[in-house]
Amino acid sequence: MFGEHELKTQFIKIMDKKIHLVEDSGDKILYRRDGVRILIKRGRGKFLILPAPAEGYGVKFLCIRLSERIAVPPKERLVGYLSAPIDISVRSGDLEIDRFTVGREKYTLYGEKTVGVIARYHESDFHEKPPDSPGIVKLVIHNPTESWKLVERIVFPIRNSVMFYEEDRAYYPLIILLTKDIYEVNNTGNPPDGTLKPTHEAEPLPNFRMRWS
Repeated sequence: MFGEHELKTQFIKIMDKKIHLVEDSGDKILYRRDGVRILIKRGRGKFLILPAPAEGYGVKFLCIRLSERIAVPPKERLVGYLSAPIDISVRSGDLEIDRFTVGREKYTLYGEKTVGVIARYHESDFHEKPPDSPGIVKLVIHNPTESWKLVERIVFPIRNSVMFYEEDRAYYPLIILLTKDIYEVNNTGNPPDGTLKPTHEAEPLPNFRMRWS
């Protein structure tokens, strides 16, 4: 699913979507996906299908609510995995020619009603191993305080975030949640596993302070 594909007549299934490539006259390929039609001239660039952060309608944050809240003891850390939504980026060389969402889109208002922002929304169990999901977040919860802390959701920035992938799974960068008095989240830009391929050069995003835990 993810990675380089040959420009020839074929169907490429991406979860609930289907891409159809049709060889045209000469050195051209017709790309079709739902109502999208793009004529591609063969060149030196690769034709790539890559995961992208779930920005959907242009949101900057992803909010994942945990199915079960997690209580973390003082000075302890917990490592696990969450399922997560993703978008799909189709690239011809270094040009993005198509981008679309897969699965059902959900959004929520993050923050106060009068000054909040729209975030992509998802619910997930907390897993010890990567779940059977197209999109995955590896999460480290660290409680550096002297008090027990409760985690019921995590919100982190995703705009322009690098993604990491293998053939049929996509990973967000390693996410670290520090349960200080004001919870702090770090999209590290680092791969959760050293064997994964990045979609572009990895860079960390600024630390983000959650307004609620």
